Amino acid sequence: MFISKTKIRVRYAETDKMGYAYYGNYAQYYEVGRVEALRFLGMSYQKLENSGIMMPVIQMTMNFKNPAFYDDELIIKTIIKEKPDVRMKFYYEIYNDNNILINYGETILVFVNQATMKPCHCPEDFQELFKRFDLE
Repeated sequence: MFISKTKIRVRYAETDKMGYAYYGNYAQYYEVGRVEALRFLGMSYQKLENSGIMMPVIQMTMNFKNPAFYDDELIIKTIIKEKPDVRMKFYYEIYNDNNILINYGETILVFVNQATMKPCHCPEDFQELFKRFDLE
């Protein structure tokens, strides 16, 4: 299993009339966690796209446990449990600075060849990055 942690702060513009972090922002929080997790592994979306591979999100689920508020520092825990193949699944847990679970969920992305616009297998060099982790 691979786990990375990324910190972000809830900005005023991300809150709703009730003062909560607006639920629509959580997709962006997941993206921040996902991008930083890949960067930590040594792979970036830019590198993938430059090699002709895209990774669109094809499924996302979210569960809200507690609200986040303006100026809260959030910790996005991004977890990879399975080896990527044609698809790659990311799990997320978001905590506030008091270590209270705010939100959890998952996304499924698919590797797509930009030239054919068809699904393809995870690039070999990308798969190599996961060999040091105990993935299913």
